[in-house]
Amino acid sequence: MRRPVLRLAAGLLAASAALHAGPGLAAEAALPVVSVSVDNAKVMRLPEKTQTVIVGNPLIADVTLQKNGVLVLTGKSFGATNLIALDAAGAMIAETMIRVEASQASVVTVQRGPSERNSYSCTPVCQPSVQLGDTADYFGQVSGQADRRRKLAADAAGPDK
Repeated sequence: MRRPVLRLAAGLLAASAALHAGPGLAAEAALPVVSVSVDNAKVMRLPEKTQTVIVGNPLIADVTLQKNGVLVLTGKSFGATNLIALDAAGAMIAETMIRVEASQASVVTVQRGPSERNSYSCTPVCQPSVQLGDTADYFGQVSGQADRRRKLAADAAGPDK
């Protein structure tokens, strides 16, 4: 007799918390969630009859439409946003939450004090690999070297390549 009462109380507590949290949070919790890592892509299939796709915050995630209802979702920055699919009449046919998270595979983060952070990709030898949240000087130096290297390679390939 005690367990059903506890389940009922827990259910009422959860429902009450959702109502008091506000309609936005309660609605967000009910949406399906797709997770993708920063700087990675995920292939998704759109619902039939989708004509328009909207990303709530394109700074967090970006989408590219392919043929046959295929969508490529790319994580741009940490955070969460929504993705909405509309039909030809502009009616919403689907909504999904997109969560963009940090990739932890082969990444080593060195934290020096409360505000200095450097990231390295260790696959298998550790090399500098900038991540969102790294110290500005480190981020600038490493990305600047990578940009110069890409420019040297493009210049060496010639103007037609």
